Amino acid sequence: MERLILDRLERAPHGRAGYKQLVRELASRGASRREIEEALGRLAERGKVIELRGGQFVLASRTQEYAVGRLHMHRDGYGFVIPDTPPPGLKGDIFIPPGAAGWVMHGDRVMARITHSGRDGRAEGEIVKVLARAHPTVVGEFRCGRRSNYVAPRESRIQQSILIPEGMELPRQDAAPDRIGAPAARYARAEDLDGAIVNVEIVDYPDGDGTIVGRVIEVLGHEGDFGLDVEIVIRKHHLPHRFPAAALEEAERLSAVIPAAELARRRDFRHLHCVTIDGDTARDFDDAVWVEQMANGHFLLHVHIADVSHYVRPGSAIDQEAFRRGTSVYFPDRAVPMLPLELSTGICSLIPHQDRLVLSALLEIDRAGDVVAQEFCRGVIRSAERMTYTNVHLLLEGDAGLRERYAALAPMFERMRELALILNRRRMKRGSIDFDLPEALIELDQEGLMTGIRRAPRLIAHRIIEEFMLA
Repeated sequence: MERLILDRLERAPHGRAGYKQLVRELASRGASRREIEEALGRLAERGKVIELRGGQFVLASRTQEYAVGRLHMHRDGYGFVIPDTPPPGLKGDIFIPPGAAGWVMHGDRVMARITHSGRDGRAEGEIVKVLARAHPTVVGEFRCGRRSNYVAPRESRIQQSILIPEGMELPRQDAAPDRIGAPAARYARAEDLDGAIVNVEIVDYPDGDGTIVGRVIEVLGHEGDFGLDVEIVIRKHHLPHRFPAAALEEAERLSAVIPAAELARRRDFRHLHCVTIDGDTARDFDDAVWVEQMANGHFLLHVHIADVSHYVRPGSAIDQEAFRRGTSVYFPDRAVPMLPLELSTGICSLIPHQDRLVLSALLEIDRAGDVVAQEFCRGVIRSAERMTYTNVHLLLEGDAGLRERYAALAPMFERMRELALILNRRRMKRGSIDFDLPEALIELDQEGLMTGIRRAPRLIAHRIIEEFMLA
């Protein structure tokens, strides 16, 4: 259907046609009105077509009058629309002068009318329509005014204050189980919030110039409070940090006991001394490795990855929420995980001395670093140790205490280092570029306050895991 609509607009004068005309022509080919409306909606969402007034639709690639894209504001009041499809004959983004954005916020998806274009292809315009709002909530400072209360956004590129009507100042004061630091203070009057950092839900956007209205849904704290900066970042970037009830219920129903029938379907690697190697503060361990030297002099490398797919089924509540989050987000003092903790730090984490399901890559590698045989399977492991990059490095450097503590594993770490160096030489010989860039390490005191920033050490243990993952 989308292809039919695009083909029809391509043939139309100036790439433009009315909704009724499209329905009449496409209905003759068997398309329903609903199918046409849904297809037009998808095309407009992707920026392929632009919906104008009067039920007119125009190809974005054929109009120099309008453009659809994301608005990027500057704190000085001007902005740029980054078009999804650059208008023909124009170059770069569309400049929005101060005052021309009006009620629109930074990040909104908008339609702009091009008011001026120069010979160099640069264009200037004004916002005529908001297609999608970027900020359902806004973090800011609550201020008590003489006539009304309002919130001043912390984001300097959002310059509109948010009116807080009477009765919408105090949020529901439920416990927040995912907060860190001191418990949230309780407030009885709006005046008690003056100067507090709050999270506001937008309840009304004006159609034109006017006031944005919101209600306070969270009080995050006051300047200087422990953990406030992280709370602000999470909400400012709209990171999903609370799992829906359905996902939590699914996670709670999952059992850590592996059924015998499932074990029978998998390769059993529990007799091998697999180990995880991660950072000192890591809480979730999603890969384990093991290396042995074969009788023919080759290396046998096992890389085991936690088998999340066994627990997270397509279309489940956990699957949908993980898709929405896309990744885990790590902060100096915590993480916002992609999966509920029951999985991310529980049954899908390769905890030492616990049976865990994995997807396994078994590689035979010769002395030149070439993979001469490979096999992939579903398996079960029992990690022998939770190692850190620091401890593996010190062990390989001859630390007597660590070599005694991990005497049974020390020969394997020696083989790991030898194999990692072989793989690295092979990779460099093939022309690989090594982006070995310095990484900043933020140092915190016992109260969570930053005390300094230093360069993170780059150890052979990091190289071992990197090379094994690339192998």
